[in-house]
Order: sequence, then structure tokens, then C-alpha cells
Amino acid sequence: MKTALLTLSLFLHCNTFCQSDSSDTDSSTITQVVFLGTGTPVPNADRSGPSVAIVVKNTPYLVDLGPGVVRRATAGFRKGIAGLHHSKLQVAFITHLHSDHTLGYPDFIFTPWVVGRRGPLKVFGPKGIKEMTDHILSAWKEDIDIRENGLGRNLPDRSIDGYHVDVKEILPGIIYKDSNVTVTAFLTAHGDWKETYGYRFQTPDKSIVISGDTRPVQALIDNCNGCDILIHEVYTEKAEQESGPEWKAYRSKYHTSSRQVAEIATKAQPKLLVLYHQQFGLNKKQGIILSTEQDLIREMNHFYKGRFISAK
Repeated sequence: MKTALLTLSLFLHCNTFCQSDSSDTDSSTITQVVFLGTGTPVPNADRSGPSVAIVVKNTPYLVDLGPGVVRRATAGFRKGIAGLHHSKLQVAFITHLHSDHTLGYPDFIFTPWVVGRRGPLKVFGPKGIKEMTDHILSAWKEDIDIRENGLGRNLPDRSIDGYHVDVKEILPGIIYKDSNVTVTAFLTAHGDWKETYGYRFQTPDKSIVISGDTRPVQALIDNCNGCDILIHEVYTEKAEQESGPEWKAYRSKYHTSSRQVAEIATKAQPKLLVLYHQQFGLNKKQGIILSTEQDLIREMNHFYKGRFISAK
């Protein structure tokens, strides 16, 4: 019998895997997974840029910072997820430096600071994240100067360190640990990028693995190995079949098909597979989307016998 699929409208309570009603939240949950964005570089008005929040005891840990990340976090806060208040957005992990995963980085640094967050922030990522951070701060140096030294310095909600960033370029292994979570980074393979990462989060009640952008790699199977939740990127086979040879060659090196995700999950045996960063294909000349979420659901039901969700 096919596993029933639930479409995630905003967030998933890890302790009740089947949560699909975003109006019914429980702030006492130890671990929550919140999808702030599940999109791609395509400017889809229904899917913000890729970003996932692991919220543990009302403390958020963000993975990737796609466009719109702070506003999507605020939407989550308004839905009752207390850990997504702007003042709490202080720790982030970057899978790789593609623009769709980092365009929200300046937003993450500056927006919460302007409205009262205190710092410094902690950001972890591959080689190049420090240079990116330095350039962002340099690009907004006049804004920083005016807010620190102009009339804004007297505002009661303005901290002097709310935009400071403690940035660390990582290697595989345990890269972060506090009383809520242990984060392990592992190498993935994303086309021409020399260094890309996935992450495993171990919280008091859940183990969560996030792929980031990658073609199939053994490390995802090894790091999940029966984990509670495997969050994996995906593209539909229908989009692949209807794409030109250039896109087929590109996707095979950069991404993972629905059939391949099913193979990974069958070996990794997560209690729940969550599909994000869904790629449905696009005919740019005609502006036609080549496949739909329903195509993805049909393909996954065909290839995979376990439990899965398509995140939104």
C-alpha cells in the first residue's frame, strides 16, 4: 500500500511527523523543523529561497540563507513558533556559496540588527564564506556608520554588536555543539564547486540530516543511517525527460533525481523523508514549467515505499 503524502505548508513538528496544519503549533515541542524556503534560483512567488530552521527549545539554527529568509522567519513566529523571533536569529550553517543559498545573508546580518537583535552572530560554511562576509560588511559600511554614529545611535533598540559576525570556514566533522544540538558537517558533491556540505543535527530528541545541493553521495546514507528526518533536494524525472541535453548534463553533475533520492532513502532508512529545493524544470523561452509537484509525488510513490513529505 502506498504511503500517504502530506504537503507541508510552513513547518513540521518533529514529534508528530504528520503535522500539516500550520495554525496548530505547540511551543513545548523540543525540536521543530521549519521550512523558510524550498525554492531554486527560479523566481517562483510561491517558494522563497532555500532555508531550513532547526528550532530546539526555542533556539533556531538556520541552514542556508535564501532570499526572504528573515521575513519567512517572521511569518513562522506569527504562526506561533517562538524560536523564530528576529532577535533569536543568530546561528547559521551554509551548505555552499551559490547565490540562491546566500542572497539572504545580508538580510540575516542587518535586518534583525536594525530592529534590536544583539550579536555577535555565528556563521559556518565552506571556504570562501569569510571573504563573502567581509565583502557584505564592506558593501554596507556606510549604512553601518550612519546607524552607529548618526541619530540612530540613540535609538533604544540599537545594539553596537548586532551585525558582528563570527565566521568559521569548516572541515568535515563536528563543527558546532551546545546544550541543544551537535552539528556534524560532511562533504557532498555539487558540480564544479570544490567544497559543498551537508549537515547532521543531533538534538535531544531527533536526528536530522540536510543534503544541501548535491548529486547522490554515500555520505548522505552514512550520516542518516536510520535518522529521524532526511531532508533532501530533488528534481523530477519528467523535467529531465523534457529538458534539452545541456540541462540533462548539468543536472546529472549537480543534483539528485526522484529515482535517486528514493534509492538513497531506501538505503538510509529515515523515519521520514522530506523533499525540498524541488526542481520542476523550466522552458525559459516559453516560460513553461516542465513538471509539477504532483508529478514529483507520483514519481516518489512509484520509486519509494517509505514515508515522505514534499515541503513548502
